[in-house]
This record gives sequence, C-alpha cells and structure tokens, in this order.
Amino acid sequence: MAGKSVLAVGAHPDDIELGCGASLLAHAAAGDVVTMLVMTGGESGPGAGERHAEQRTAARTLGAALRWGGLRDCAVVSDTTTIGIIEAVVAETQADLVYVHAPEDSHQDHRATAAATLSAARRLSRVLHYQSPSTLAFAPTVFVDITAFLSGKLAALGAHGSQVEFSAMVEPDAVQASARHWGAQARIGYAEAFAPTRMVLDLAPVPARPADRRRSGSRVVPAPRRPAAAGR
Repeated sequence: MAGKSVLAVGAHPDDIELGCGASLLAHAAAGDVVTMLVMTGGESGPGAGERHAEQRTAARTLGAALRWGGLRDCAVVSDTTTIGIIEAVVAETQADLVYVHAPEDSHQDHRATAAATLSAARRLSRVLHYQSPSTLAFAPTVFVDITAFLSGKLAALGAHGSQVEFSAMVEPDAVQASARHWGAQARIGYAEAFAPTRMVLDLAPVPARPADRRRSGSRVVPAPRRPAAAGR
C-alpha cells in the first residue's frame, strides 16, 4: 500500500481519530497520502465553538490533509448531495482506500455517512468500516498493528479537548483498552479493527523458478532431457 492515497470519512470531529487514527499514522509513516473528510462541525455536541480548531490540530497530529463536508450535525442524510460531496473528495484525492463508519450504528449521522460513502466509493476495491462508540454490530476481520502508533492516536484525540472533558467516549483509558482487546483478537500487541465491504490485496507476482521450467513467450517449454549414459 506504500504511496497510496487514503481517505477517511467521519460524520463529526473526533470520529475518525477514534475509529482509525492510529492506522492513518501508520499509513503516513509508510509514505501514503492521507486525507480526512469530516462531514459536519459537531455543532450539536459539547464545545461546539471549538471543534473546528480542535479538528485542524488533530489532523496535523496525524499528518493528514483536512476537508469539511459542510453539513449540519444531526441532520446528515444519505442523499445525492451528501454522496456528491464524498464523490468529489474521492475524485480529488484519487483515493485507493477508504475508511468510514460501520453501517449499523445508533447515531443517524454515522449511518447516513456510511451509506453515502458506500455509494460514493462504489467503484473502489478497498473500503473498510471502523467502529464507533455508538456502533451496534461489528464483526471485524481486518486488523492493523498499531502498537507503534497508539500514543500518536491518543495525542490526536487529546487535541479534541472539549470532547475529552465532557464525553466518556473519548476517555484515553477506554481507547487503549479497546486497542488491546482488538490486539488480542489479532494475536498482536495493539490493533485497530475493521470490517471490510471490499479489501483487495495488491500482491507482487511471484516469478517462476528457472530451474523448474523455461518460458518462450507465453508457451511453457520443458527443460531438455539429458542423454542417457553409455552402456544403459
């Protein structure tokens, strides 16, 4: 995945950091270009006047570019307007991989953002869903080793000071415990977990061994037999 374009979509400030912040740090460390698309400014929650500035600081902490969807908190719907906003950022970034909320969630903005992103990313071969504190059903089968990036994730979440202060969902101990839980499931130290809609692995082809066979164009040519020894 090195050198790829990665897009993470979230309904509110801090959603992306909670769901896949450490994985975005890992992508940036691998040389990938990372973009965050935040659909609303979180105006209906605590610290409404601070959340844009907090999100900008968090994006810098993750080494990510930041885009805003410009929609209203608690009023996101999966319509052509929302799909078009996401499609425009997918096209702008030429995204190879998209992260977004899990579809089954008790927050209507999360559900709508997930549905609109699936439509906007319908031609992409890599779409992964992350867990939110309000996710209702989540059965991940893809894990990212974030052992080296957990502290960076916590730093990015710390940029959302209004949420850390007023929301138990952003409590650092809970975030670390979740990462340890998924790490145990993945047989590693700490992990972020994802449920794929699609996840195509781009593997390098394995060359044929010349000792086994020789190729001429597209035709397989058997190796010549050695002449029989005299006297046999």
